[in-house]
Amino acid sequence: QRSFAGSAAFHIDTEDNKSSTYFDFTEANYEFVDKILSKYPANYKQSGIIPLLDLAQRQHGGWLPLAAMDKVSQICGVAPARVYEVASFYTMFNRQKRGKYFLQLCGTTPCMICGSNDIKNTITDHLGIGDGETTKDGLFTLLEVECLGACANAPMIQMNDDYYECLTPETTIELLEACRKGEPPLMGKWGSLPMNGQVSCEGPLGKTSLHTIPEGCPVEEGRFDGKVDPASVKEQMAY
Repeated sequence: QRSFAGSAAFHIDTEDNKSSTYFDFTEANYEFVDKILSKYPANYKQSGIIPLLDLAQRQHGGWLPLAAMDKVSQICGVAPARVYEVASFYTMFNRQKRGKYFLQLCGTTPCMICGSNDIKNTITDHLGIGDGETTKDGLFTLLEVECLGACANAPMIQMNDDYYECLTPETTIELLEACRKGEPPLMGKWGSLPMNGQVSCEGPLGKTSLHTIPEGCPVEEGRFDGKVDPASVKEQMAY
Protein backbone atom coordinates (compact mmCIF):
# COMPACT_ATOMS: atom_id res chain seq x y z
CA GLN A 1 0.00 0.00 0.00
CA ARG A 2 1.10 3.58 -0.68
CA SER A 3 0.21 6.42 1.66
CA PHE A 4 -0.59 9.96 0.55
CA ALA A 5 1.91 11.80 2.74
CA GLY A 6 5.60 11.55 3.50
CA SER A 7 8.17 9.48 1.65
CA ALA A 8 5.89 6.47 1.17
CA ALA A 9 3.86 8.42 -1.39
CA PHE A 10 7.03 9.35 -3.24
CA HIS A 11 9.42 6.47 -2.88
CA ILE A 12 9.53 2.68 -3.14
CA ASP A 13 12.32 1.05 -1.12
CA THR A 14 15.04 -0.84 -2.96
CA GLU A 15 18.00 -2.72 -1.53
CA ASP A 16 20.35 0.27 -1.79
CA ASN A 17 17.82 3.06 -1.30
CA LYS A 18 15.69 2.84 1.82
CA SER A 19 14.48 5.43 4.28
CA SER A 20 16.86 3.85 6.80
CA THR A 21 19.90 4.15 4.48
CA TYR A 22 22.59 6.39 5.95
CA PHE A 23 23.69 9.57 4.20
CA ASP A 24 25.59 12.59 5.42
CA PHE A 25 27.75 15.18 3.75
CA THR A 26 31.50 14.79 4.05
CA GLU A 27 33.44 17.22 6.18
CA ALA A 28 34.75 18.89 3.02
CA ASN A 29 31.27 19.19 1.54
CA TYR A 30 29.92 20.71 4.76
CA GLU A 31 32.18 23.64 3.95
CA PHE A 32 30.30 23.98 0.67
CA VAL A 33 26.99 23.63 2.54
CA ASP A 34 27.96 26.60 4.72
CA LYS A 35 29.08 28.57 1.68
CA ILE A 36 25.78 27.88 -0.12
CA LEU A 37 23.59 28.79 2.86
CA SER A 38 25.59 31.97 3.49
CA LYS A 39 24.14 33.36 0.24
CA TYR A 40 20.63 33.49 1.71
CA PRO A 41 19.00 35.13 4.75
CA ALA A 42 18.77 32.82 7.77
CA ASN A 43 14.99 32.63 7.44
CA TYR A 44 15.21 31.60 3.77
CA LYS A 45 17.44 28.55 4.01
CA GLN A 46 15.01 26.69 1.75
CA SER A 47 16.47 28.73 -1.12
CA GLY A 48 19.47 26.41 -0.89
CA ILE A 49 17.51 23.24 -1.67
CA ILE A 50 18.55 23.02 -5.33
CA PRO A 51 22.31 23.61 -4.87
CA LEU A 52 22.36 21.32 -1.82
CA LEU A 53 20.62 18.54 -3.75
CA ASP A 54 23.17 19.00 -6.52
CA LEU A 55 26.00 18.76 -4.00
CA ALA A 56 24.49 15.60 -2.49
CA GLN A 57 24.05 14.03 -5.92
CA ARG A 58 27.68 14.69 -6.85
CA GLN A 59 28.89 13.21 -3.56
CA HIS A 60 26.74 10.09 -4.03
CA GLY A 61 27.99 9.18 -7.49
CA GLY A 62 25.45 10.95 -9.66
CA TRP A 63 22.13 10.07 -8.06
CA LEU A 64 20.03 10.99 -5.02
CA PRO A 65 18.97 8.39 -2.46
CA LEU A 66 16.02 9.18 -0.24
CA ALA A 67 18.34 9.66 2.74
CA ALA A 68 20.20 12.45 0.92
CA MET A 69 16.94 14.30 0.29
CA ASP A 70 15.99 13.89 3.94
CA LYS A 71 19.38 15.30 4.98
CA VAL A 72 18.81 18.36 2.78
CA SER A 73 15.38 18.86 4.35
CA GLN A 74 16.95 18.78 7.82
CA ILE A 75 19.63 21.31 6.88
CA CYS A 76 17.11 23.66 5.26
CA GLY A 77 14.56 23.27 8.04
CA VAL A 78 11.70 22.26 5.76
CA ALA A 79 9.37 19.28 5.53
CA PRO A 80 10.87 16.40 3.51
CA ALA A 81 8.02 16.70 0.99
CA ARG A 82 9.32 20.17 0.04
CA VAL A 83 12.59 18.59 -1.02
CA TYR A 84 10.96 15.60 -2.71
CA GLU A 85 8.88 17.87 -4.92
CA VAL A 86 12.00 19.73 -6.07
CA ALA A 87 13.94 16.53 -6.74
CA SER A 88 11.08 15.00 -8.70
CA PHE A 89 10.40 18.16 -10.75
CA TYR A 90 13.86 18.98 -12.11
CA THR A 91 15.33 16.46 -14.54
CA MET A 92 18.87 17.38 -13.43
CA PHE A 93 18.23 15.25 -10.35
CA ASN A 94 18.44 11.48 -10.69
CA ARG A 95 16.48 9.45 -8.17
CA GLN A 96 17.74 6.16 -9.59
CA LYS A 97 21.30 4.93 -9.85
CA ARG A 98 23.14 6.00 -13.00
CA GLY A 99 26.31 4.76 -14.65
CA LYS A 100 29.66 6.47 -14.20
CA TYR A 101 29.09 8.07 -17.59
CA PHE A 102 25.50 9.31 -17.89
CA LEU A 103 24.77 9.82 -21.59
CA GLN A 104 21.84 12.15 -22.25
CA LEU A 105 21.17 12.08 -25.98
CA CYS A 106 19.23 15.00 -27.44
CA GLY A 107 16.45 13.74 -29.71
CA THR A 108 14.65 17.03 -30.42
CA THR A 109 14.04 18.21 -34.00
CA PRO A 110 17.37 19.91 -34.88
CA CYS A 111 19.37 16.96 -33.56
CA MET A 112 16.97 14.45 -35.09
CA ILE A 113 17.26 15.88 -38.62
CA CYS A 114 21.06 16.00 -38.20
CA GLY A 115 21.26 12.32 -37.33
CA SER A 116 20.57 11.78 -33.62
CA ASN A 117 18.82 8.50 -34.43
CA ASP A 118 22.05 7.23 -35.98
CA ILE A 119 23.93 8.28 -32.84
CA LYS A 120 21.37 6.54 -30.64
CA ASN A 121 21.59 3.34 -32.68
CA THR A 122 25.38 3.50 -32.52
CA ILE A 123 25.32 3.78 -28.73
CA THR A 124 22.74 1.05 -28.21
CA ASP A 125 24.51 -1.34 -30.60
CA HIS A 126 27.98 -0.65 -29.21
CA LEU A 127 27.00 -0.84 -25.53
CA GLY A 128 24.19 -3.39 -25.78
CA ILE A 129 21.68 -1.28 -23.84
CA GLY A 130 18.44 0.49 -24.66
CA ASP A 131 17.04 3.87 -23.70
CA GLY A 132 16.99 4.27 -19.92
CA GLU A 133 19.25 1.27 -19.31
CA THR A 134 22.68 0.88 -17.72
CA THR A 135 25.48 -1.42 -18.82
CA LYS A 136 26.19 -4.40 -16.59
CA ASP A 137 29.58 -3.01 -15.60
CA GLY A 138 27.91 0.19 -14.35
CA LEU A 139 29.92 2.42 -16.69
CA PHE A 140 27.23 3.81 -18.99
CA THR A 141 23.60 4.88 -18.73
CA LEU A 142 21.74 6.07 -21.83
CA LEU A 143 18.71 8.36 -21.77
CA GLU A 144 17.11 10.21 -24.68
CA VAL A 145 16.10 13.70 -23.58
CA GLU A 146 14.62 16.88 -25.00
CA CYS A 147 16.55 19.94 -26.23
CA LEU A 148 19.88 20.60 -24.51
CA GLY A 149 20.41 23.95 -26.21
CA ALA A 150 23.30 23.05 -28.53
CA CYS A 151 21.28 22.99 -31.75
CA ALA A 152 24.02 24.71 -33.81
CA ASN A 153 26.30 21.73 -33.18
CA ALA A 154 23.77 18.92 -33.60
CA PRO A 155 23.77 16.01 -33.07
CA MET A 156 25.12 16.00 -29.52
CA ILE A 157 25.06 14.35 -26.13
CA GLN A 158 25.53 15.61 -22.60
CA MET A 159 27.82 13.23 -20.73
CA ASN A 160 27.63 14.03 -17.02
CA ASP A 161 28.29 17.81 -17.02
CA ASP A 162 29.95 18.04 -20.43
CA TYR A 163 28.70 18.56 -23.99
CA TYR A 164 30.09 16.49 -26.86
CA GLU A 165 28.85 17.90 -30.15
CA CYS A 166 28.94 17.49 -33.94
CA LEU A 167 28.87 13.72 -33.46
CA THR A 168 29.10 11.02 -36.09
CA PRO A 169 28.77 7.28 -35.49
CA GLU A 170 32.56 7.00 -35.75
CA THR A 171 33.37 9.76 -33.24
CA THR A 172 30.67 8.44 -30.91
CA ILE A 173 32.42 5.07 -30.74
CA GLU A 174 35.75 6.85 -30.19
CA LEU A 175 34.18 8.74 -27.28
CA LEU A 176 32.73 5.59 -25.71
CA GLU A 177 36.01 3.71 -26.01
CA ALA A 178 37.94 6.62 -24.49
CA CYS A 179 35.55 6.55 -21.53
CA ARG A 180 36.04 2.80 -21.13
CA LYS A 181 39.75 3.52 -20.72
CA GLY A 182 38.94 6.20 -18.15
CA GLU A 183 40.18 8.91 -20.49
CA PRO A 184 37.19 10.98 -21.66
CA PRO A 185 38.28 13.80 -24.01
CA LEU A 186 38.86 17.11 -22.24
CA MET A 187 36.53 20.01 -22.85
CA GLY A 188 37.57 22.78 -25.23
CA LYS A 189 38.24 26.41 -24.36
CA TRP A 190 34.54 27.28 -24.29
CA GLY A 191 33.41 24.44 -22.07
CA SER A 192 32.23 22.00 -24.74
CA LEU A 193 33.88 19.76 -27.33
CA PRO A 194 32.75 19.56 -30.95
CA MET A 195 34.05 16.16 -32.07
CA ASN A 196 34.79 17.32 -35.63
CA GLY A 197 37.69 19.61 -34.68
CA GLN A 198 35.89 22.93 -34.94
CA VAL A 199 36.05 25.59 -32.23
CA SER A 200 32.79 26.16 -30.33
CA CYS A 201 30.05 27.08 -32.85
CA GLU A 202 32.35 28.30 -35.63
CA GLY A 203 31.37 27.02 -39.05
CA PRO A 204 33.67 25.59 -41.76
CA LEU A 205 34.83 29.11 -42.72
CA GLY A 206 36.05 29.78 -39.19
CA LYS A 207 35.29 32.99 -37.34
CA THR A 208 33.31 35.42 -39.51
CA SER A 209 32.22 38.03 -36.97
CA LEU A 210 33.05 39.50 -33.55
CA HIS A 211 36.74 39.82 -34.41
CA THR A 212 37.16 42.43 -31.68
CA ILE A 213 35.94 42.42 -28.10
CA PRO A 214 32.90 44.74 -27.84
CA GLU A 215 32.75 47.21 -25.01
CA GLY A 216 30.37 46.09 -22.31
CA CYS A 217 28.48 47.88 -19.59
CA PRO A 218 30.62 49.12 -16.71
CA VAL A 219 30.84 46.75 -13.74
CA GLU A 220 30.97 47.98 -10.17
CA GLU A 221 34.55 47.88 -8.94
CA GLY A 222 35.34 44.75 -6.98
CA ARG A 223 32.32 42.73 -8.12
CA PHE A 224 33.94 40.91 -11.03
CA ASP A 225 37.53 40.85 -12.26
CA GLY A 226 36.69 39.48 -15.72
CA LYS A 227 39.09 36.54 -15.37
CA VAL A 228 36.60 33.65 -15.25
CA ASP A 229 37.60 31.03 -17.81
CA PRO A 230 34.55 29.26 -19.31
CA ALA A 231 36.43 25.96 -19.13
CA SER A 232 36.75 26.30 -15.35
CA VAL A 233 33.28 27.63 -14.64
CA LYS A 234 32.42 24.65 -12.40
CA GLU A 235 35.32 25.52 -10.13
CA GLN A 236 34.17 29.14 -10.04
CA MET A 237 30.72 27.94 -8.98
CA ALA A 238 32.25 25.99 -6.07
CA TYR A 239 31.73 22.50 -7.58
